[in-house]
Amino acid sequence: MNDPLDAHLAWFEALTPASLAAIDRVYAQGARFRDPFNALEGRDAIARLYARMFERLDAPRFVVRERLHDGRRAFVTWDFEYGLAGRRHGLHGGTLFVLDEAGLIAEHRDYWDAAEGVYERVPIVGGLLRCLKRRMA
Repeated sequence: MNDPLDAHLAWFEALTPASLAAIDRVYAQGARFRDPFNALEGRDAIARLYARMFERLDAPRFVVRERLHDGRRAFVTWDFEYGLAGRRHGLHGGTLFVLDEAGLIAEHRDYWDAAEGVYERVPIVGGLLRCLKRRMA
């Protein structure tokens, strides 16, 4: 496991509140993070995002599925599993990572369907979105 990306992906798959202390071995100080709901800059802001994830969700975990890696850029597909309101949920997505010269994550961009992953589970709104998707298909 000499490849920094391998070590980073292992960190994500084993992520716990305690392992957040090792975030400096994964993310560069000025790293940028973006997903459908967040645009953050800085390792501390990213650590706070992960800490909130553990506060709000039951047993969240990432399962890495595939990876394409070319030099300092990588695209990884994953499943995110979590509990909320007594039920287990899942979300499939992908991440573009850009590593810096030291092999730390400088850019982290998540791609996932916010409608399917979140909005469709909201009463009334979810039904409207599912109906809209069927009509557009």
